Amino acid sequence: MKMKKSSIAALTLAATLSITAGCSGNSNADQNNTDKPANSTNTTMTDNGGKFKLWLGWTATVNNDSLVQQYWKTEEPGVDVQLEATQGDVLTALNLKLNTGGFDDAAIFGRSQVIDDAMKRSNLLQPLEQYFNMPDKYPSLAAIPKEYLEQMKDADGHIWSIPSYFDIDPSEPWPGWSSSAWFIRTDILEKVGMTEKDLSTLDGVETYLKKAAELKDESGKSMLPLGILTDKNDENAVLAAFGVTVASAGGVTPVKQDGDNFVFMYDNPGFKAAYKWMNSLYRDKLVDPEALTDKSERYIEKNKNGRYAMNIGSFWNFDASLWEQLDGPTAPGWFYKPIPFPQIEGVSGPGATQIINPYPGYDTYISKNTKNLDAILKFYDYTLTPKPEQNMVVNEGPVGKYWDWVDQPYGKWTFTDENYKALRNSGDQAKKAQVTPELYMTSNYSNEWYAWWTSEQFHAGGAKTGEFSQDIAKMGATRVAENYDMVKAKAGGAWEKYAPELTTVYKEYRAKLLMAKDDAQFEKAWTEFTSALEKRGHWSELKAEWNELYQAMSTK
Repeated sequence: MKMKKSSIAALTLAATLSITAGCSGNSNADQNNTDKPANSTNTTMTDNGGKFKLWLGWTATVNNDSLVQQYWKTEEPGVDVQLEATQGDVLTALNLKLNTGGFDDAAIFGRSQVIDDAMKRSNLLQPLEQYFNMPDKYPSLAAIPKEYLEQMKDADGHIWSIPSYFDIDPSEPWPGWSSSAWFIRTDILEKVGMTEKDLSTLDGVETYLKKAAELKDESGKSMLPLGILTDKNDENAVLAAFGVTVASAGGVTPVKQDGDNFVFMYDNPGFKAAYKWMNSLYRDKLVDPEALTDKSERYIEKNKNGRYAMNIGSFWNFDASLWEQLDGPTAPGWFYKPIPFPQIEGVSGPGATQIINPYPGYDTYISKNTKNLDAILKFYDYTLTPKPEQNMVVNEGPVGKYWDWVDQPYGKWTFTDENYKALRNSGDQAKKAQVTPELYMTSNYSNEWYAWWTSEQFHAGGAKTGEFSQDIAKMGATRVAENYDMVKAKAGGAWEKYAPELTTVYKEYRAKLLMAKDDAQFEKAWTEFTSALEKRGHWSELKAEWNELYQAMSTK
């Protein structure tokens, strides 16, 4: 993955994690501020008993005497971290804080251009670039991948925050939670006398759906062959099977590269072909007739009651508790399983449903007036230790304290302290706060080991979610972000003006295309759709602006 500085900068705004209040990653704020930046030499580097205050840019239940914080204070890294959570709207709280003298020591926020601009304009920060070049004193800060730091530099070479929640190896990043796929019920597959291999083509899938339609569910009702929750855009997994890329890394629209050309979602021949196929299923009564009207609650209820023989979409929309709460094949949720995308004539491979972004998801800003700089840097040098287990260590304490490996390092693990375990898994935020502040976002992560794919499970079905995600990530629809995934809207530009209407046009004609009563009506709806894309959505204008923005981003 090779990116120029300006391109990488765009990627960081697309981190999958964001502050709870959901601040936008785009900013129209004036960045030509005339205030001069704070000079690092104005800060006294004093270790005031190894203590500092950390303002969290999200709402949280805080208990500053938690077991993990006690460990940080008395053992490693020997720093007393006192937390302050945000109350109410994050941007309002930030503006108030900055306009009344700023935060005491440090503040952590999900990466956002809006936040970053406000912080820099405040003239209350200190630049930090020198501390990433002190391997003898801060080895972990010095070990942060240079591509992450390079894209953070301003025109004067200053870095204004400590980055965190990034992959320690951007060349082989953790794929994240891949969730969009085609799912079958293995018990239904067995009942109709078919195998997974039989579902490798669209013909095989259709045969399965037709046979499933002849079965009854546990309540005696006819099985619904296929469920798709369009309210959550689950049809995207169908589009992906037809080669349409449906994901971006914070860019204004999904784009697929084809040689030297870029293919936009609505222009991809697979887009029309996918809807043609879904329409044929609808006309043959092989897809739930309520696919266009169901909301999440209704869809989850149908899945819970075993109404579907097959689902296409994200497993999060089924409700993972359908299998995570089971100890065996006692309910329909136990039998869910993702299968590879079917092979489709003329389609070389699936489009992307998930773009991996290994870049930092959080930034910690440090006040120019802090007297506790060394304590802050010492803490982050600890949290950012480049080891696969460090995220877990920061969140739950070191190996052997409250948790340990079941058999070998980087394998399965379990909580070993019963009191910690009971409070941690109580479901009560106040009780959980007694043991951990859950500051995993101050750390990093690794593809070598991910704790929540190897954790102790209360039920046998609990392991399925992680297994599903890992299987789906290998099905060809997950890839690392490229420059073209990150093209942002410009202030006052066409994308900012017309993107909302473009979405409205799509949702309106999604229903018409899916529900067309015959081929003639489908073609009529398609013609009207492409016309509406131009007249109402300004599609050609949007694509032209995208190309301009991409070229400008690539040449800087």
